[in-house]
Parts: sequence; C-alpha cells; structure tokens
Amino acid sequence: MNQDAIKIFEDKKVRTLWDAEEEKWYFSIVDVVGILTDSPNARKYWSVLKTRLKKEGSQLTTNCSQLKMQSVDGKSYNTDVADTEQLFRLIQSIPSPKAEPFKLWLAKIASERLDEMQDPELSIDRALEQYLQLGYSESWINQRLKSIEVRKELTDEWKKRGLKDGVQFATLTDIITQAWSDKTTKEYKILKGLKKENLRDNMTNTELILNMLAEASTKDISQAVNPATFDESKKVARQGGNVAKVAMKELEAKTGKKVVTSLNAKSVLQIKK
Repeated sequence: MNQDAIKIFEDKKVRTLWDAEEEKWYFSIVDVVGILTDSPNARKYWSVLKTRLKKEGSQLTTNCSQLKMQSVDGKSYNTDVADTEQLFRLIQSIPSPKAEPFKLWLAKIASERLDEMQDPELSIDRALEQYLQLGYSESWINQRLKSIEVRKELTDEWKKRGLKDGVQFATLTDIITQAWSDKTTKEYKILKGLKKENLRDNMTNTELILNMLAEASTKDISQAVNPATFDESKKVARQGGNVAKVAMKELEAKTGKKVVTSLNAKSVLQIKK
C-alpha cells in the first residue's frame, strides 16, 4: 500500500509517497527544486532543467516516473517524482547552497523509515514532531495521535471480520461519522471547507474525542457481538456512532454550543498567527 506524507525541510513542505511494495520513498521533484532554487516558478525551472538534461543525454529524466500527489488546490495530479537515489543525482545538477544540507536530510529520511519499520513507536514520535512543525498545539496533537491508535484498533477488528480495506472500510467509516455527527464524511468536509485534506487533521479537540469514542465503541461492540457479514458490521457501525451521538447531544445541552462546526485547523492556525 502506498502512503502519502508531508516531510518538512527548513519549514518547507515536500510531498512524499512511501511505496510499501518497493520499500522506498518517492519525492515530488517540483517541491525539491523549489527548495533548492528558491525559484518563484519551480515548475518552470524543472521544465527547463529537464529539457537540458535530455539534451545532455542524461537518463535521469527518463527513469523518473509520475505518481498522483495532492496539489495546493486539494486535488490530486500526476506529479514528477524521484526516489532517493535519483534525487541525489538530480541535486548534482542544481547549483544551490542548500544542496549538502538537503542531501543530509534525504539520508536522514531514508534512515528514519528503516528505523520505523523495526520500531513502529518511532513513527509516532516523528508524527508528533511533524505536527508541531506545522503549528498544531500539543494538546491537539496528543488527541490526534490517540485517534490514530483507536482507528488502527478498529481497522484491525474489521480485518479480522474479513472486511476489505477500500470501499468497505470507507462505507463503515461514513456510517459511523453520520451516526454521531449527523453528517456524512463528505458533508463534514464541505462544512469545514476541505477538499482532499484529512478530515481528522481539521477537527477540534472535542470533535476528535467524540470521533474516537464512536470508533472505539464500534470496535468494542463488534468484539462483543461478532458480526458475521458486512451488513451486520454496518449495524454495529451505527450503534458505535450512536454512543458518541448521545454524548455529543448531552454536551451541547450543557454548553449551548454546537460541537460540529466549520472551524478547522487552517483557520485556527491562521488566528494564532
């Protein structure tokens, strides 16, 4: 399974993708070029450089491939990517004072991934560091990391029931979300002004807690009733979501405030700035 990730180099984002089958990272070339050159139009710079390398007979541009990565508009497009080895060769073609620091950063990224495969807890520590660099508060990050753990426990339970990652997982997730929030995942994202961004990364602390309660309850109920079919797991998903809905309604009655709102991480971080 491929996993998208954002890596940070000197406060600048680099879109990356981990290919689990090949066990290697792929990096957005345009993002790297933008960092190394400080060019206002990294895409054009890469286009010119690519033409030059082809004329010089370099095999680098031929060997580089394209993968779908999320753009600034929230949509995913085919993007020129390079693995670590290709990127080291590409950096040699770009005169930049950041070349050596970037090479060290690349080596560190590759080493960290190998370490994480041996000790998964390290990935949690690095996720914490990444969220801090992006400007999230420590209290929010703690909730987010806990939500990842709860989600993993739920998906492990679904796998034990013979359910498939993809459409079935997405369907059950949608049922849970709608049960407690009264919104489908799509409606929830529209409310928060999101497109391809991760919904959980844009929930408030309270929303994260209630979503965790819904998913944890679904897992516990599933283990208790042992659903044998996908339809039975759908019923369990609704029941788990309803547990969180009861808690939400009681909280709203006590506070007089809506829990599910348009507030998202982007707007919160902008307010802080």
